[in-house]
Amino acid sequence: MILRATAGLLALAGLAAAAFYAGLTRAELRVATGPPGSAIQRLVSAFVQANARLHPRVRIVPVEEAGLRASAAALEEGRVDLAVIRSDLPPPTNGMTVAILRRDVIALVLPPHSPVTALGHLAGRRVAIPAGPVQADDARLLDALLDDGGVPAAQVERIFAEPEALVAAVREHRAAAVFAVGPVGPGAAVDAVAAVARATRGTPTLLALPEAEAIHRRHPGLEPSEVPVGAFRGRPDVPAESVDGLAVTYRLVASRGMLDIVAAAVARSVFTARPLLTASIPFAGQIEAPDLDDRSPLLPVHPGVATYLTNGDQSFFDTSQNYLYLGGIVLSLVGSGLALAVSHGHRRRAARERLLVRQLLAIADEAEAAEAARLDGLARDLRGIVSAALAKQAQTGPGSPLLGQAIDHARAAIRERRDALGRG
Repeated sequence: MILRATAGLLALAGLAAAAFYAGLTRAELRVATGPPGSAIQRLVSAFVQANARLHPRVRIVPVEEAGLRASAAALEEGRVDLAVIRSDLPPPTNGMTVAILRRDVIALVLPPHSPVTALGHLAGRRVAIPAGPVQADDARLLDALLDDGGVPAAQVERIFAEPEALVAAVREHRAAAVFAVGPVGPGAAVDAVAAVARATRGTPTLLALPEAEAIHRRHPGLEPSEVPVGAFRGRPDVPAESVDGLAVTYRLVASRGMLDIVAAAVARSVFTARPLLTASIPFAGQIEAPDLDDRSPLLPVHPGVATYLTNGDQSFFDTSQNYLYLGGIVLSLVGSGLALAVSHGHRRRAARERLLVRQLLAIADEAEAAEAARLDGLARDLRGIVSAALAKQAQTGPGSPLLGQAIDHARAAIRERRDALGRG
């Protein structure tokens, strides 16, 4: 009975799985959005709304975390299914890339005619950092770059300032440079260039990092990036000529354990929503697919996303069928195993019942000529066999009619012999 019930439940589970995958994925996913009030949080909020229209089968639920490090920890601890991380920060050990949401240039903005021409020249000077939700992360990034330049972080004072305060700090020579991390377009880097230009009434410059490739090898989360002419300002252009630099990426990452079909659905939503998001979040146009050819990625591309990017929507549908097919195979194997177990159980039960029938027939045969004392012993043996049979049937269900007939035959034989002895 238990095995039959289990087989029935597995059959129902198989039907439910078939219905689930035949209708494609339905899922509710929690995403850690990062620092409150940040541009990335606004992007994720806009994506959640767009996804509800474009892919209602996959519901995205934003989970606000205190910072980017907290977002990575939330994914690692299993409190969320997706998270936005920045590549220069320690990545979650179980994270896999779904999409690159933004690529931010690391800009060290200098006043005109600045004596600073290398990272090492910042020793003993003060650097301003735009105040905001990621200022602590930007400060740690500056420390890492200074360390590569051979400058102890303690030798470079830093101040955190709002845009107007940045202008004053540069104008009053309280800051030798402004360190900003932002996209090519509206953002922190453009604002820093504008602040230095206002403070000096001149054309700011960007510190070139010719050692960018070497820094990347030591810090894989920092990618070499060429800043094009006029990336941060036109008329006059800033920079006036292309500059070797570094960039960090904001990535949407999924847990390694996420089903391929679900990860593919999320990627599809992200890339489909990009045109809608750009209307309200300009830098959303920078959303890009991860590089499938990168042989040593910091955060590998999720296999489901890689399949989707390689084969597109057809792959997305095929993946659903694959899950259904594999699920059917597994359920079929489990069902076959249960059938064998049930068959083996039936054979064992039949063998036990045949043994009991033979014992009962032996009791009946012996009872025909037994004396009174022996007859009492045969009656006790009969009761023992009946008790054992009833206990077994309570677990496995009713036995065969033959067993019942054998019990009746043994009882009748004992009763008839008692009657005969009584008459004698």
